[in-house]
Amino acid sequence: MGTPDFAVPALKALHKNGENVVLVVTRPDRPKGRGRKLALSPVKEAAINFGYTVVQPPSVGSTEFSNIIAKHEPDFIVVVAFGHILRKTILDIPRIATINIHASLLPKYRGPAPIQWAVINGENKTGVTTMRMDEGMDTGDILLSSELEIASDDTSETLHDRLADLGADLLIQTLDAFETGNILPVPQDHTQATYAPLLKKNDGRINWERPAKDIEAFIRGMTPWPGAFTFHEGKRLKIFRAKAILTDTSGTPGTIIKGFPDELWIATGKGVLSIMEIQEESGKRLLIKDFLRGYNLSPGTNFN
Repeated sequence: MGTPDFAVPALKALHKNGENVVLVVTRPDRPKGRGRKLALSPVKEAAINFGYTVVQPPSVGSTEFSNIIAKHEPDFIVVVAFGHILRKTILDIPRIATINIHASLLPKYRGPAPIQWAVINGENKTGVTTMRMDEGMDTGDILLSSELEIASDDTSETLHDRLADLGADLLIQTLDAFETGNILPVPQDHTQATYAPLLKKNDGRINWERPAKDIEAFIRGMTPWPGAFTFHEGKRLKIFRAKAILTDTSGTPGTIIKGFPDELWIATGKGVLSIMEIQEESGKRLLIKDFLRGYNLSPGTNFN
């Protein structure tokens, strides 16, 4: 069970490992693009390429859906970024276990946006966890986990791809451990749990009162979606890449200050942020030196 790109490496790993995938469950096709044509989910596209049977239930809580799963008598259900809370009636169907791959080192960053929040919060490491699913939000017993270092230039996009591959490897290790009897589910320490809430489009607005280092991490965490943005004279500017400069400034947070030629420096609550890639509304993503050739940003004016 899965839908987005993050779930595809796990499906590919099952296929490559020769597992008997009897059914793939993904969300219904959805309209996409200007033409609003129905688009297949990444998992559905991969499943079709492998020749697997695909089911797209309008509701995962229906008796009809439970019956579809039950008739296949699965040993395992594997859930990766499916986007639904499954009822106990589904979780209890497999002969052995319902397994979830989660993109954090549980119990930290439970919830739908663990990759983004790990970057936003300036974590040095994250990872993936396989767990035995229960009815809670990422609260099941931990099976295996694997750590991954977060690089100083990682965005949510770059980290996403590495974690997806790491999760696929960990899934195969988990299934192998079940087969050899070397698996020991460990209850989570719920007192150490943190939550990674779903991000909305407006969450990407930059707060210039924050330290430059925090804003740099915020921009990386918000890339590619929902995107970090600010406003200049009523125009929305999307910032893709920036670098914190730890220097004293007397400028009001959000104020453009004088920097070197072809650079854009913004005062923050602590230090200066140098903007490296930016995009104007309806414009192209540009290096700052190219952007400044066609857009006048005078020192002393404000981002807000």
